[in-house]
Amino acid sequence: MSETEAATSSSESPNENVESSDKQKENGEPCSKRRKISSPSVKSDKLEQRLGGILCCAVCLDLPKSAVYQCSNGHLMCAGCFTHVLADARLRDETATCPNCRVEISKTSATRNLAVENAVLELPSECQYCGHEFPRNTLEKHEETLCEERISGCKFSRIGCPWRGPVHEISEHEGHCAHPHKSGADVMEALQVIDEHNANERKVYDCIFDLLGYEKITFNDLQLKPYRTDEFVHRLFYETSRFSAFNNQWVVKARINNMQKDPTQSSEREMTYQLILKTKTTVPLHVHYIILKGPFGDMKIKPTIYEFEFNDQENEGPYMPLALPDTAECNRLLAAKTINFRLIMFLASK
Repeated sequence: MSETEAATSSSESPNENVESSDKQKENGEPCSKRRKISSPSVKSDKLEQRLGGILCCAVCLDLPKSAVYQCSNGHLMCAGCFTHVLADARLRDETATCPNCRVEISKTSATRNLAVENAVLELPSECQYCGHEFPRNTLEKHEETLCEERISGCKFSRIGCPWRGPVHEISEHEGHCAHPHKSGADVMEALQVIDEHNANERKVYDCIFDLLGYEKITFNDLQLKPYRTDEFVHRLFYETSRFSAFNNQWVVKARINNMQKDPTQSSEREMTYQLILKTKTTVPLHVHYIILKGPFGDMKIKPTIYEFEFNDQENEGPYMPLALPDTAECNRLLAAKTINFRLIMFLASK
């Protein structure tokens, strides 16, 4: 380049910079931001990764695995986090709000976003066994029936073989498994453990069949409603209305985490309940009772039978666990306005 051309170029560049600066001022954007927007590295991620960041839950920041709820402003929450937010609000005696925009949310105001649910099902996810990516709507079938790396057990596990490994190694293992050649005494030890487990499950059903032979049996479909204690820190508890059974008045009360000071600080939650006799009785009442989900409820519960003898001195049964499968089910019940269930009572005649 000649000296004349270089001089011309150097003299033009300040003017170009001034014009560029004027245009940026008109647009209201600083020079650095303009360069950042035009940078090609911003869109270097894959489309599915960018969509995953947009469609993720506002609470756990993970892609939803089931239902997707949204507030009135469109912020997304997976079903588990949505019920957790509602449960925390119930425990604090506050109005539930969206964690993003703080707008009020409830089971009636929040809506399902079916478009997001379907879009998430089409996004790829890694198989937990082989590490390959599959659309989420086919991943479960792949992990359960198709993946060669999925974990399975030996067919001789019923006689004590503890081996677990990838499906493609089962044939080789079973060809060399020593358990089919063990003595009868060794096999009986393994079978005894299985028999004990089955006996415990059968005991519940045998007890129910025995109770069905009682002369006095009654059931009530009840609702647990939330209330607050009169203490300085108002704690949540649940109680039913009075109901009649065996010519007496009763109520059921329930509490969270055995009245823990602040259940919102605990990641694990459970419910316990007690049966209370509200009228005086001249004779002891030896009662067996069991809670089921009933025709008007959707509680997931493992039926457990309890018994207690009620009299004038002891009219309140002990708090017993409501056998829910996990914390998520407890949060789901807390998020509801009421908890519906069926109580069956058996009175032992003397």
